[in-house]
Amino acid sequence: MSTGRQDDISDDSFTGFEDDVESSDAEVTEANHSATAILEKDEEEAELERLVLGSRAAFREHLFKDDFGLDAEAGEEEEDLAAGEGQDGGLEDVADSSLFFIDTPAPPPGKELAPVKGGASGELVEAHDVPAWEDSDDERLTISLASVSRLRKLRISEAEDTVSGTEYARRLRQQYQRLYPHPSWAQEAMNRLSKRRRRSSASSSASSRSGASDEEDDETSALPLERFLRDASSFAVDGSRKKRKLRPETLGIQRTRDIPDTLKGPVNSLSFHPHYPILLSSSTSSILHIHHIAPTAHPTPNPSLTSVQLKGTPIRRSEFVGPDGNEIIFAGRRKFFHSWHLPSGVVQKVTQIQGHRLEQKTTERFRTSPCGRYLALIASDRKGGGMLNVLAVATKQWIAQARIDSRGGIADFAWWRTGDGVTILGRDGAVLEWSVVSRRAVGTWRDSGSIGGTVIALGGRGGPAEIGSDRWVAVGSTSGILNIYDRSVLVDRAPPKSSSADVTPAIRPLPEPNRVFEQLTTPVTVVAFSPDGQLLAFGSEMKKDALRLAHLPTCTVYRNWPTEKTPLGRVTAVSFGRQSDLLAVGNDKGKIRLWEILG
Repeated sequence: MSTGRQDDISDDSFTGFEDDVESSDAEVTEANHSATAILEKDEEEAELERLVLGSRAAFREHLFKDDFGLDAEAGEEEEDLAAGEGQDGGLEDVADSSLFFIDTPAPPPGKELAPVKGGASGELVEAHDVPAWEDSDDERLTISLASVSRLRKLRISEAEDTVSGTEYARRLRQQYQRLYPHPSWAQEAMNRLSKRRRRSSASSSASSRSGASDEEDDETSALPLERFLRDASSFAVDGSRKKRKLRPETLGIQRTRDIPDTLKGPVNSLSFHPHYPILLSSSTSSILHIHHIAPTAHPTPNPSLTSVQLKGTPIRRSEFVGPDGNEIIFAGRRKFFHSWHLPSGVVQKVTQIQGHRLEQKTTERFRTSPCGRYLALIASDRKGGGMLNVLAVATKQWIAQARIDSRGGIADFAWWRTGDGVTILGRDGAVLEWSVVSRRAVGTWRDSGSIGGTVIALGGRGGPAEIGSDRWVAVGSTSGILNIYDRSVLVDRAPPKSSSADVTPAIRPLPEPNRVFEQLTTPVTVVAFSPDGQLLAFGSEMKKDALRLAHLPTCTVYRNWPTEKTPLGRVTAVSFGRQSDLLAVGNDKGKIRLWEILG
């Protein structure tokens, strides 16, 4: 009975639902008729729809044409296109590849286009990189550099005024690079990239080498300087310059452009090349720097030629060797030193001195002879030295040893002008004249009033031939006093008792100095003569701005330089140019400043 009741309810429910569906269908049909009446297209709209969207028959005909590889019918499409030019159909039957193309501009004069590997066929790009943006209107612009104070620094000469927009942009770029040079890490990356490009362009036999040794790495770093030395026209060497005579008391000197690179430690040594305007500098940062002295160079004055890093060895001293300057010797507080042959770029490491390993615990205190034949190193035994080992530069082998009887050992020494001997200064003020030719001492004398020797230097021409032909000898002490002697008074000219020609000259034991300089109050640490023997520079690194210049042969200190505003700092190294017209001063901050000596 309950089942019949459920059937009745269900029939009534379905009957009502069918009526609702019929009424809904009627409403939808009526709405469609009304929408059709509203959206009915006129003839103009239908024509516009056919032109834009194409006809239904053409759409169905070309729907799957490309997928089924019907490109062979391209000829028929061209015929249909030609036949349908006058019809209303327009370009609806034209393939997309025929409707679009890439407009490639013509290359500028002098530029070649080359296909790109891996790119689409027919694609052309420039063989060399070009800037991402070039505005042709820049050539039509005119900028006045003289009218704006901030732009005057961009002028090459004072009379220059207007430049083009392209030249203006180029000078702005150079000025930015001058103020903000490439950082060291970026420069190293650029060098590695250039080396990689050179390797890729090399021959297959050269590029197939498996690896490079340490010597090859050193040789690669020397290549830029080697090419620079080969091109002699790159240096303005004025050999016809007349000798000038300097005046005493006042000196014509002016500051010129400094070395742009700042060393990462105190400047320990400065050395000018004997022929070319090249300056060698080094510090405890383990890097050798070589700069071309050209204050008017553009865009960077006194540019860097190359630099060599010696890892794990703080460099204490470096020098050009011999009158040709084709070799550089540098060493640190180690038992070995290095020799860099510039023409070949080979760096040789001398690990030990045979037979004198116990005496030579460090090679930092060395000097090369002016003739380029010998190298002398101060020994460092337990008693403080007192011995000087002499090596042959060509073979790097030991040939002789000089000894001085002095408390505390050797303070400093200097080679004779001829390279045939050395003058050795002991720490107690004793001075030894020693000949390399005879392998024996010529004589011993004592610095007047010295309580402790620090530095010694030889300079000038026209001295006695028996002890190297040097005119002057300067001896500094721990009290800040510098004595200068005329070496002619050191040799006793009394007639010899023997008629033999091979007679050792007699050296006076207590000579009197020509002049005593008392301008410094701290120990003298720097002494240097100019190549022409007219100037003497001496200073102390213990006190700021402690540097003086003296005139020779009058032995007078210049009073007009340095001044209170001269930026010297604590002077650690001094060197004169090869023509005595340039003075380089290095300080404890790693800066190298240059002054031009006018007369």
